[in-house]
Amino acid sequence: MLVLFARSGTGSTIATVHRGDGVVLQLPGYDRKHRVPHDLAHFATERALGMPAGVFGTIAAGAVFGNMRLVSGRPRHDAAQRSRLLLDAHKRDLTMAEVVAGVVHRAVEQDDTYRVPALVREAWVSYDGSGCPWSEEQAAAAADALTAMAVEWEAHGSLRAVWPDDLVAPMPEPHGVRRGRRGRT
Repeated sequence: MLVLFARSGTGSTIATVHRGDGVVLQLPGYDRKHRVPHDLAHFATERALGMPAGVFGTIAAGAVFGNMRLVSGRPRHDAAQRSRLLLDAHKRDLTMAEVVAGVVHRAVEQDDTYRVPALVREAWVSYDGSGCPWSEEQAAAAADALTAMAVEWEAHGSLRAVWPDDLVAPMPEPHGVRRGRRGRT
């Protein structure tokens, strides 16, 4: 999935998402106060930490957030239902992606990236209560990735990034659908 980040006419950002199914969507940003776009923080963090059910992995699977706009392509006949299923099934993962991307974003904005591994671990433990699933190296890699993307963003006002094909949210089974044959009487 190709994602193009660019400045909008209002000074915030627009992420134009070119999904593998031919659908092109725009995801507006609401972050004029930040040097680094928040959606860019999601992209870098979720990719570096291997989060398939974060914002970009769920979009790759077919989710459409309420603020997104269809630019081109023909969505599946069941696109709205598919999107709802994905967003409902991955609510917890999306919340965690928001928390972790927020920690990495804040650290990069404040040039305080050396603390990212500890901040990511603390965020995870406060949210989940269990051991953090990411190593200190992975958390540091997320900060490094966002820092590198931020440099390109600041130099050009746009950025082209590729979301990995293997980092896509799994599609849950639809509610109330039974698979297989009914027993014969």
